[in-house]
Amino acid sequence: MTRPITEVAVGIIISNDNEYLLANRPVGKPYEGYWEFPGGKIESGETTHQALVRELQEELGIEVLESVAIGTIEHDYPHAYVRLHLQVVRGWTGIPVGLEGQELAWQSSRVLSDCVLSPLLPATISIIELMQNNQL
Repeated sequence: MTRPITEVAVGIIISNDNEYLLANRPVGKPYEGYWEFPGGKIESGETTHQALVRELQEELGIEVLESVAIGTIEHDYPHAYVRLHLQVVRGWTGIPVGLEGQELAWQSSRVLSDCVLSPLLPATISIIELMQNNQL
């Protein structure tokens, strides 16, 4: 039997200073306390961009003006098999705030060994490695 695939919109939010935003997973969620890129599940009938707009409004209180798809990755977690639709977000209004009680942190380096945030969600490590290779 194959596992169901959970479709997820992931926002790689990049500031004018070329920093990217990570969020700490809230208490009560799988992998609580791990750092990840913000985003969430794509609901039936939504495009990836629509899901990202909704999720980032709910989680961070920002309005996404534009996002650019850069690819997908898949990861098999014990609790779910996820397909992550990666979207670079360079245009938004508002100031990101952790509306679900999560901490937020801007990171300047795309080199994993430079990241002081720990632990990183396994798929987040894969995304940072892609960012490092593609110079996002």
